[in-house]
Amino acid sequence: MRTGFDINDLSNYREDNRLEVKKASGGLPRSIWETYSSFANSDGGLIVLGVEEDKKHQLHVVGVNNPDDLVRDFWNTINNPQKVSLNILTDSMVSVQEVEGKHVITIEVPRAEREMRPIYVGTDPMSGTYRRNNEGDFHCSREQVSAFFRDASPVSIDMRVLTEMDASVFCNDTIRDYRNRFIQLHQNHPWANLQDEIFLRRIGAVGVSQEDKQIHPTVAGLLMFGYEYEIVREFPGYFLDYQEHLDESIRWTHRTTSNSGDWSGNLFDFYFRVITRLGSDLNIPFVLNGITRVDDTELHTALREALLNTLVHADYYERQGTIILRTPSMISFSNPGDMRVSFRTAVGGGVSDPRNATLMKMFSLIGIGDRAGMGIPDLIDIWQRLTGFAPVYFSQFTPNRVNVSLQIKTIGDKSATNGQIGDKSATNGRIGDKSEENITVEQKLSAIIEYMQTHQPVTAMEIAEVLSIKASRTRDYLRLLVVRGILEAKGANKNRTYVLKRQ
Repeated sequence: MRTGFDINDLSNYREDNRLEVKKASGGLPRSIWETYSSFANSDGGLIVLGVEEDKKHQLHVVGVNNPDDLVRDFWNTINNPQKVSLNILTDSMVSVQEVEGKHVITIEVPRAEREMRPIYVGTDPMSGTYRRNNEGDFHCSREQVSAFFRDASPVSIDMRVLTEMDASVFCNDTIRDYRNRFIQLHQNHPWANLQDEIFLRRIGAVGVSQEDKQIHPTVAGLLMFGYEYEIVREFPGYFLDYQEHLDESIRWTHRTTSNSGDWSGNLFDFYFRVITRLGSDLNIPFVLNGITRVDDTELHTALREALLNTLVHADYYERQGTIILRTPSMISFSNPGDMRVSFRTAVGGGVSDPRNATLMKMFSLIGIGDRAGMGIPDLIDIWQRLTGFAPVYFSQFTPNRVNVSLQIKTIGDKSATNGQIGDKSATNGRIGDKSEENITVEQKLSAIIEYMQTHQPVTAMEIAEVLSIKASRTRDYLRLLVVRGILEAKGANKNRTYVLKRQ
């Protein structure tokens, strides 16, 4: 059953993204299958029959009649492929319990493995696939269903050979830079002196097409080494965007985009353009190796992991691009696509399931990423230990995106004490009656969104005053909500206001 859930204490719960209650007074409700689909396609959840929610969102036990008959009907229906695409439940996941002298039925729905998704109602996945958010079950678009099928493939999608393209899509300068880094790391490797075409085939950047038996770029090769104007032929939504907002009087202090036309626009060059800037101006602890200062610290390693994960886990067929945002107090990473495994599995480590496995291989061959499935656990451990702030992961749908927020302390932050990053005793902002250091980034963002449900448009100063958040942090949070596509900014810097893009 859902961790921590106590069926005998319903007063402490509300329906949310992992709990759905249904009165079920007239038998199995038809909507139960939509909820089953949405939980299986999201992060799992618990369905409780025999409980209703009142207008104040309080849960009350009403009980069900003939619980054994309802359970029998449930199993008969879920095992009927004309009704539901696949049964992913075991007998122990459905049980009848007595609460307040009445019978209720609990149905624990796990997150479906990606190879099984989408789980859908009826026989048509395009019309019967659902997902879950805090507002309930929502019908998936054709684009979202297609994303499920892409992820369900046992073969990494970036291995596909692009028959309609040839080697002219590659930037030769990028290939040369990649090979130089490879040789520096593997000086005596048998691939070091191969011709470019053979080398590219060894690393998975080109392959032989089954159609014409000729060598063509792979998806991974196009993304890693291609020109931006060639990449968008295959991925119309492809867009890489790195923004620095370090001066409140300027819209951005630095920006690198893949479509600027003055560089290749591919993943390899973007990575090295961005990683050199991400670690700059951080309050890095002074570390010595003997008498030599060590400039490459664990914090730099964590940033490399975060940037790499953003690039290799992105679904470049999705509509929106990859965005990295750097502010004085936060670095955020946002990429299109859903998480391939549950967050619980990801933080446990040891499971490497990149969406683009060939891209991961290419980066690992030049010493970036170890493919051990420890990227997220290491990032969480390092960042929290060295800054005092835990990374915040946030998934959103419509469109599918994964967002990671890293709070930081900067050199110019006067609240930093004793040269330590993220000294929690240094913060004194407040939200309500809780000190700001005890409020997570997502709680602050949620508070802003909740306030804006009834107050629009708003300014940064208004949010800072109403919610008692530091003014500099407030602007960071608002920028992050703009990056996530939740808010829209209007007007120049001094007169800028914000509105919700959708309720």
